[in-house]
Amino acid sequence: MGNKVHPKAFRLNTVATWSSRWFADRKQYRTYLEQDVRIRQDLRQRFKDAGIAAIDIERSANTVTVTIRAARPGFIIGRGGQGVESLKKELRERFGGGEKGHAIQVNVMEVDRPALVAEVSLQGVIAEIEKRLPFRRIIRQAIGRIERGGALGARIQVSGRLDGADIARRVVFMRGSVPLHTLRA
Repeated sequence: MGNKVHPKAFRLNTVATWSSRWFADRKQYRTYLEQDVRIRQDLRQRFKDAGIAAIDIERSANTVTVTIRAARPGFIIGRGGQGVESLKKELRERFGGGEKGHAIQVNVMEVDRPALVAEVSLQGVIAEIEKRLPFRRIIRQAIGRIERGGALGARIQVSGRLDGADIARRVVFMRGSVPLHTLRA
């Protein structure tokens, strides 16, 4: 049986860092982990159109800092910062109000070049496929955007019952250089 290593875990010491940074004893670990997962799920579902690239969560003794990196931060911030304030209030009610009353801080950062972030490109492709547009055209346009953004190459793999076919299949689109063992690629 083949053993697969998660790509992010493979890059932890060289390129990537942990997306949750905190320390907890046995009693708190489970609740903190569940809260982190639920916070990420809620934010990704609530701000689908914002192009969220990453959600980092840091916990200190009495504060929880949620940093959201998005391609379109205006969706999250709202007019005059009202969106962030309502988000803080909702997170405080759902996750921070109970135990010790942790203060919640929300930071929203803009992604420099969204075309080079895989999560943002993926969300765009998913949204267009859900609209039932032809998948080949969607993928070609996405690869074009990625290359115009400055990438040396791109690979997108789509699988399932493509175009409503009876039998599921997998189609891979590649253009340019996509090394799989270079950690920074």
